[in-house]
Amino acid sequence: MIIFTREPVPGKTKTRLMPCFSAEQCAELHRCFLRDIAKEMKKADADIIVAYTGGEPLFLRRIFGKKTIFFEQRGEGLGEKMENAISDAISFGYEKVVLIGSDIPEIEAESVDTALAMLDICDVVIGPTADGGYYLIGMKESHHEAFDVKLYGVSTVFEETIASMRKAGLSVEPADTYSDIDTPEDAAEFRSRMREDSGLRRSHTGKFLTRTAKISVIVPVYNEETSIGALAEQLRSHDGIEAILVDGGSTDRTIDMAGDQFRIVQSDKGRGIQMNTGALASSGDILFFLHCDSVIPKDFDRQIRQVISGYEWGCFGVRFSSRNFFMLTNRLISNHRAFFRGIPFGDQGIFIDRKVFFEMGMFPELPLMEDYEFSRKMKRYGLRPGMTRNRITTSSRRYGTGTADIVKTEIGMWNLRRLFRKGVSPDVLSKKYKDIR
Repeated sequence: MIIFTREPVPGKTKTRLMPCFSAEQCAELHRCFLRDIAKEMKKADADIIVAYTGGEPLFLRRIFGKKTIFFEQRGEGLGEKMENAISDAISFGYEKVVLIGSDIPEIEAESVDTALAMLDICDVVIGPTADGGYYLIGMKESHHEAFDVKLYGVSTVFEETIASMRKAGLSVEPADTYSDIDTPEDAAEFRSRMREDSGLRRSHTGKFLTRTAKISVIVPVYNEETSIGALAEQLRSHDGIEAILVDGGSTDRTIDMAGDQFRIVQSDKGRGIQMNTGALASSGDILFFLHCDSVIPKDFDRQIRQVISGYEWGCFGVRFSSRNFFMLTNRLISNHRAFFRGIPFGDQGIFIDRKVFFEMGMFPELPLMEDYEFSRKMKRYGLRPGMTRNRITTSSRRYGTGTADIVKTEIGMWNLRRLFRKGVSPDVLSKKYKDIR
């Protein structure tokens, strides 16, 4: 088994992932691929050869070990280099050879063993990738026709290679299909597959893609000069996040008080409209919709990434700034509703996979209840939210300070949700919903 790869050097490997990943991150991701492949391929019933390029294979020698044969790739183009690698392996006396790339961290040893066994009944075996290329090619003797492809890296490579070999009269069988990771879109698809496969979450590649997922923090505001500074300070020390402030036409000093922590986006007023505007302006893998008056855990970013590795969306458990008994009761009800019924509200800090958010049509642009309706829609589609270990603290200012005010407000909000479920127009209900700013 030939592993056809390069020594992972920053700026020289996985460059199609830039600028979503830095040069060093691209190299580290490639190292993760190789660690996962090395671990799995050592289970296969085959000797391992590493055909490398890109300088002295220090990292490759470390992970594949002393029993592995190493030789440098030779030739001009990709096809010629692969053909020469297979010819060299056959010259060592091997009767069956398969060559695999290093962009398929999900490959299993069983697929390689099966491909080798298939060479008993065919001249060439080839393993397609989901994007139209191939990750594996195997044969018992070198066949130039297998590498007579004009251009690699395009979606027709697999078909052209098959056609070239069959035209030459060679018998060809397909191996298992895998997905390679060449682009940011491929990385996003891997993150999606992780949610269905705990083994991928535990892999080197999965752990890397979890901790490097970019978070866009989207904060809709309107006249929040008293609270925006505190939120900006909470976000200041976190790397790998994009903070977007979506202003709905504030008439106070909100923008001035935000400082340089946020990218400012202007929007019509309305929480649903503002959050959607922020999402469209964002670039994160994960979208985190946050109320301006919230206090978030210090490791909020790590907790969000951890939840999203296993769920399409999620939220924080909530606590309120008031210690009033009825606010404690409200906290219990809110967390129970989110955890057991799968209906979080916006003050719990909703976060979601970027692709899923847009596939679900974003937030409904209603004058209120946009978070409630969005959660109900997610539930109808069977997408339950995950919940973080630590809680977010939300201001109790809407409820007032006295017990009577708190009870009145909570009953009023419960009644608004009841009327909304009965089909009363959000425009009508919004007139009953006081603006506290």
